[in-house]
Amino acid sequence: MRTIFVTGQSGTGKTTAAAATALGTARQGNRTLILGSDPTDTLGTALGTPTGATPVTVEPGLTAVRPDPSAALRHGLVSLQDRLAPALGLLGAARLDDEELTLLPGGAEFALLGALSTAAYGPYDVVVVDLPPLPAALPLLALPEQLRRYLRRLLPPERQAARALRPLLGRLAGVPMPSAGLYETAEGWDVALAAVQAVVEDPETTVRLVAEPGPAASDLLRTTAAGLALHGLRVDALLANRVLPDDTADTWLAGLVAQQRKTLKEWASAGDGVGGADGAGGAGGTGGAHSVYEIPHLGREPRGTDDLAALRVPLISAPRHRVTWPLTDHSSEEGGGHGGLYVWHIPLPGAVRDTLDLVRRGDELVVTTGQFRRVVELPSALRRCTVAGAGLREGELRIRFVPDPELWPRA
Repeated sequence: MRTIFVTGQSGTGKTTAAAATALGTARQGNRTLILGSDPTDTLGTALGTPTGATPVTVEPGLTAVRPDPSAALRHGLVSLQDRLAPALGLLGAARLDDEELTLLPGGAEFALLGALSTAAYGPYDVVVVDLPPLPAALPLLALPEQLRRYLRRLLPPERQAARALRPLLGRLAGVPMPSAGLYETAEGWDVALAAVQAVVEDPETTVRLVAEPGPAASDLLRTTAAGLALHGLRVDALLANRVLPDDTADTWLAGLVAQQRKTLKEWASAGDGVGGADGAGGAGGTGGAHSVYEIPHLGREPRGTDDLAALRVPLISAPRHRVTWPLTDHSSEEGGGHGGLYVWHIPLPGAVRDTLDLVRRGDELVVTTGQFRRVVELPSALRRCTVAGAGLREGELRIRFVPDPELWPRA
């Protein structure tokens, strides 16, 4: 299954571009599912077909779903209360009824992740996900990995081995012990989160960015590039949406056209080429480079499949390699043994030195660039090393490690 995440600056036609991408993909002959995240059904407006929690067929090969965050919240909280009943009773907590639960902030995002975990096992060739706007989309994509890490810290799987001792320990301590049901619930959450994490980390998964050409969009895309690379996500295309025609006699519009053309020229020089409205363009590059495609302004808000087809968004291309963090071994250059040197290369295009932070915590590395942060486990070889230094060069963070004599086998 191929997954395409679509996000961009708020109000730039992100949902419309996602709908057009899904439509074009379906008309390529792919069984396509599009997932919406906006509770106001902007997805249904763009498709010309109302969408909801029940899958709806827009046209043969294209299915649309907009998860119901309220239903997901109610089901999750009621199930959690059932699992924690002994502890809640000890605290004298009053039970929340299904009817009194209302949607909380972030509920739509969690519902979207739940739908994505289900779609991973569905009969689809391509799933197009209309993500929330930038920069909130990136923490959402990083959430499954982080939540699984939290679960492992709070409820380590190895502690389930003491399941038979819990009743005895509970009587000795005089307080309720975590029940088997709680661990089963955590295991269920871990399975669902693992399914979403597998989709995000799949080599064929790509991100499609949508922006209106202008200075504000350039600044946002520059800071977003580092966040995407930090989580190993690759951009397959930058859709320059609502591009005005060059041949305008209106002097007011002429100024906007000139600004758009200047921005498009800058974006093209940063990528591998500019794609026209017919989807013809460069093949795109690796790392931070990508193709730029101009999507014309129709003079109206696109509504329905005919308007979406008129946008002529680029078709999905063959997937390329995922953004990787290569590790180079310089041990042989410096005599080998515990006197060697290893360098971990982390691509961070657009990163600024003043906003970059690096912390070693045991066998983990905490990397922060601007508002984005990721905690990753060190490769096995580096766990026996100490950090000798780091530097940002040409959009790449290079961390130097030297073997710890106390942990590294001597020759």
